[in-house]
Amino acid sequence: QVQLVESGGGLVQPGESLRLSCTGSGFILAYYAIGWFRQAPGKEREGVSCSSSTDGSTYYEDNVKGRFIMSRDSAKNTVYLEMNSLEPEDTGVYYCAAEKRARNCFRWRAEVGYDYWGQGTQVTVSS
Repeated sequence: QVQLVESGGGLVQPGESLRLSCTGSGFILAYYAIGWFRQAPGKEREGVSCSSSTDGSTYYEDNVKGRFIMSRDSAKNTVYLEMNSLEPEDTGVYYCAAEKRARNCFRWRAEVGYDYWGQGTQVTVSS
């Protein structure tokens, strides 16, 4: 059974950090570009970042650049999103998604290109 499962969300205060995990089963994440998306309350889902499976490049939305870091652990078939200096505006449900066609993260913000999606994990940043 092909599945993506996110974990690691929670409630934190502004300025704190969280690490989200995206673990795959039934397929090998190393052969896919992995994107992180988030959906804030009352807003459309937006792309946050993408990790290429061709050359290891990572791409970030401007509002998280310098604060969020993606990494991969092939042995665990898991991709991580390290989120630092969290702000209330980072609140939302975070989803990971896997795309095989555009493994280099070409047009990574386009949700239609992704083959598999996780169920999401809630991140709340509040004092």
